[in-house]
Amino acid sequence: MKISDLLKKEIMIMELAADNKIDAINEMIAKLKEKKMISDEELFREEIMNREELSSTGLGDGIAMPHAKTKAVNTPCVLFARSEKGIDYDSLDGQPAHLFFMIAAEEGANNTHIETLANLSKLLLKANFIEKLRKAKNPDEVIELVEAGEKENKEIEKKKKEDKKIQTKDIKKPFIVAVTACPTGIAHTYMAEDALKEKAEKMGVDIRVETNGSDGAKNVLTKEEIEKAVAVIVSADKNVEMDRFDGKHLIKTPVSEAIRNTEGLINRALNKDGKIYNAENKNQDKESKGKLSIGSKIYKDVMNGVSHMLPFVVGGGILIAVSFMAESLFGSNSEIYKFLMDIGGNGAFSLLIPVLAGYIAMSIADRPALMPGMVAGLMAVQTGSGFLGGLAAGFIAGYVIVLLKKLTAKLPKSLEGIKPMIIFPVLGLLITGAIMYFGINPVFSGINKSMNDALTHLGTGNAVLLGAVLAGMMAVDMGGPINKAAYTFAIGVFTSTQQGNFMAAVMAGGMVPPLSIALATTVFKSKFTKKEIQSGLTNWILGLTFITEGAIPFAAADPVRVIASSIVGSAVAGGLTQLWHVSTPAPHGGILVAFVMEPHQILFFLLAIVIGTAISGIIYGIWKKPTEI
Repeated sequence: MKISDLLKKEIMIMELAADNKIDAINEMIAKLKEKKMISDEELFREEIMNREELSSTGLGDGIAMPHAKTKAVNTPCVLFARSEKGIDYDSLDGQPAHLFFMIAAEEGANNTHIETLANLSKLLLKANFIEKLRKAKNPDEVIELVEAGEKENKEIEKKKKEDKKIQTKDIKKPFIVAVTACPTGIAHTYMAEDALKEKAEKMGVDIRVETNGSDGAKNVLTKEEIEKAVAVIVSADKNVEMDRFDGKHLIKTPVSEAIRNTEGLINRALNKDGKIYNAENKNQDKESKGKLSIGSKIYKDVMNGVSHMLPFVVGGGILIAVSFMAESLFGSNSEIYKFLMDIGGNGAFSLLIPVLAGYIAMSIADRPALMPGMVAGLMAVQTGSGFLGGLAAGFIAGYVIVLLKKLTAKLPKSLEGIKPMIIFPVLGLLITGAIMYFGINPVFSGINKSMNDALTHLGTGNAVLLGAVLAGMMAVDMGGPINKAAYTFAIGVFTSTQQGNFMAAVMAGGMVPPLSIALATTVFKSKFTKKEIQSGLTNWILGLTFITEGAIPFAAADPVRVIASSIVGSAVAGGLTQLWHVSTPAPHGGILVAFVMEPHQILFFLLAIVIGTAISGIIYGIWKKPTEI
């Protein structure tokens, strides 16, 4: 599939009406929806914005390449758009963007179309190509330019294959190797690859570039190539396999650096500016970018555990809620109840703390720490140390492995093999287990009991205040770190004490933002565009199912009004759940959990959400400025 096949004339926008980044993105997405290239406008927008949060897709030189790979895509395509006056797109070079390529990649399909997207970056690097695109009068000229560029590139590649092959055993020019990777692996990965190749050729340098894209690693570097290379460049915003570079001069940068400062990066490699990589010291690449504060490091490690734990919470929690519904309909001895509870409660939910502990440990000391961390987490569950014990287990296992790595750093090369096979798994598990058994579990089981007693006897006023704070936090960043911190606290209380009071507060708080958006777009229609009203309808469903992220597109476009109004309504809803002593028996599910609560609590839970939604929706609707037509 050629790039010219992905570029569709019917979706091109030869002059964007938008004058800012968010409106430009919305305008392009609307065109994709209009031409039925995507099926779910909101889901596609969410994926586009998630990618923008990682780093701007404004690549510099007047080019922006927003992209997403999602099931919302019906037909893989590239939308070309242009803005004569330019748009501030938070580009890497700080300059306005004039040419836009919105890439819509289909989830689950084979990735041949993604490979063709790599060729787009080659076209953009061609001399005068960007200027020609800016002057194109119509979609036909755009297609002609792209087809001509593809044909020229094809001839160049053919000539290169015929005239020049890198034989690492006979290298005469300076030779370097590189790896490029971005979080989604669609655009930046290949832009960086081509920028490095183009610049290296002009500088008389031979280079081999491995890409870690969404379709896996391609052009994987061989052991011989790595050994022969003067130095290694790793331009990546996600983890790549690093142990193979042991003993080499290595420069590690964000993927944007390979696009923005290609020549400087290659010169640094040729001058061997990078430190020699030591596979035993996993933290050296982090140290080269500046040491994290202790608080930041702890937060990063905990969030690594939480992010891996959340799928178990969601999957297990919803199945637990459904199992309670089955119990009320068919009884506790029914096979369907036992089946659902075995999967959700005894299966997924029983793994929460071991997974949390294991991935905290892995964040600290990499793969050798995963097993002792998970076993220590399981010990915390079995002895009643609960969530707090699991947190401690992760950190203990991680730093035990760090200590073992330091103690064995000077072992003879002939004994290197016993470290991953014997020392780390056996001694790591033994030491971690001993600390948990004799020190942590007795202490934290007592703390859990005290916390359980304290929460049981917590006064109504304090409970209302804590519930309001937790619920308000759910609306601050709608799925971000603050939201996750509140949810993690509630999960900790739920798993350790079996009390669902604060889980009810955070669930209500997380449901209010999307529901209030839906309400505002329904009641104050004159203040919203037709597209926003349609998006508001989707938020009814997202809010009812406890997907706070549905409000993010509105928050991105109007952060102060949306976030402030959401926090107020969420806090009120969370406080009311505690005032009325509402407790949820499952940690996820949204409206589903209402049907498995105690009968007298259902009304109060729903009423708290309705009141919070009404407050937020009305504040936002009144506060919002009318849409300019």
